[in-house]
Amino acid sequence: MDASYYPANYPILKIQDKANEPVIARVIYSRPQKNGRVVFGELVEYGKVWRMGANEATEIDFYKDVKIDGKKLKKGRYTVYALVNPDKWTIIFNSETDTWGAFKYDPKKDVLRVDVPVQKNTEQVEALAIQFEKDVKGFNMIVAWDELLVKLPINL
Repeated sequence: MDASYYPANYPILKIQDKANEPVIARVIYSRPQKNGRVVFGELVEYGKVWRMGANEATEIDFYKDVKIDGKKLKKGRYTVYALVNPDKWTIIFNSETDTWGAFKYDPKKDVLRVDVPVQKNTEQVEALAIQFEKDVKGFNMIVAWDELLVKLPINL
């Protein structure tokens, strides 16, 4: 399992007394490997809900209210799923947490769904990576694996 924070490296900055802004988000996820497989369209099937990682479903904590696609998402912890298609992903924030895979995914517990375009990555990513980058209105959550990436803008 791995974790990413916004701001980046927040725990390290905090213990070094160098954090100049509060923690806003943390994502915890497992990092499946490509291992020579065809990822999108085969390993991760198009049109099916994916746990956005391996093993336990990916979870995100927001330490304050944020806006995504103009909609308010309250401070709290959510499971993050993705409905993957060749040209866009639907990123799903769901209130059911502490679950394994997407086997018990319940769309009635969706809190927010947002479509994001698929982009070609400049490099091939062997292990799924989720990270945050600062943006003018807030930050982006970037999900990269194989030759693709998606960026989810998150506004403060």
